[in-house]
Amino acid sequence: MIIFTEKHALKVYLSTLKAQDKTIGFIPTMGALHQGHLSLIKQAQQKNDVVIVSIFVNPTQFDNKEDLVKYPITLESDTKLLKSISCDVLFHPSVEEIYQENVVSENFDFDGLEHQMEGKFRDGHFNGVGTIVKTLFEIVEPDKAYFGQKDFQQFQIIKKMVEKHQLNLKIKGCKIFREKDGLAMSSRNTRLTKEQREIAPFIYKTLKKAKKKFTTENVEKVNEWVENQFKKEPLLELEYFTIANEKTLETINKKESGKKYRAFIAVFAGEIRLIDNIQLKN
Repeated sequence: MIIFTEKHALKVYLSTLKAQDKTIGFIPTMGALHQGHLSLIKQAQQKNDVVIVSIFVNPTQFDNKEDLVKYPITLESDTKLLKSISCDVLFHPSVEEIYQENVVSENFDFDGLEHQMEGKFRDGHFNGVGTIVKTLFEIVEPDKAYFGQKDFQQFQIIKKMVEKHQLNLKIKGCKIFREKDGLAMSSRNTRLTKEQREIAPFIYKTLKKAKKKFTTENVEKVNEWVENQFKKEPLLELEYFTIANEKTLETINKKESGKKYRAFIAVFAGEIRLIDNIQLKN
């Protein structure tokens, strides 16, 4: 595996690959890699000649600066993991390399996707995401980029950005990778206490039951049921549960035939914020 820390050196290397018509798959990450990330890399390896992973903890997407300070930095173990599955290239730039002296976000218009769910609770978050992902796409110029659907809103926003900025690549969404007990894999899971980790699978269990209820009950009843479930769990605090149109991400009040819906949830276990989602059937 080749490791780059400077974008110019990476671009020079990639230009030689592109001259040979090699296809490039790209997985942008913030490190603290786990099996969910590795599943994205494996999918990219099946469809591309060269796979690049970036590790960059992006300061502009953290609305809570304490969260940025506490974000796990595990570069040594991340590098070993990437080598173990034969990743081709790691791009690990510094903040200065990406932003120079101007560590601020661009302002994006994602056609309203940014104002739903996470956008209501994390001020400026998606401008930060858009800024770094667009910057990385311009450096790497991949043929395909791979994202997990745990951050489904982010996935939709990145697709919208690529469409609006007419970037020449395909965005591939990959299914949520879960622990054996159903908890969606996340770098934040390592920060859970033993008690929090034991109760955390309750989030996915509740989503699965809500999915079943959605087939026979109205939206209001499903919402009320989920809220009541979390009132019984003192170690988990529900921030939001919403049923939304999968395309627009707008919260719905009633079902319509022919539309695709998804349930989204954000929960605090102490100070650790966990998100998940599940596709629904009418």
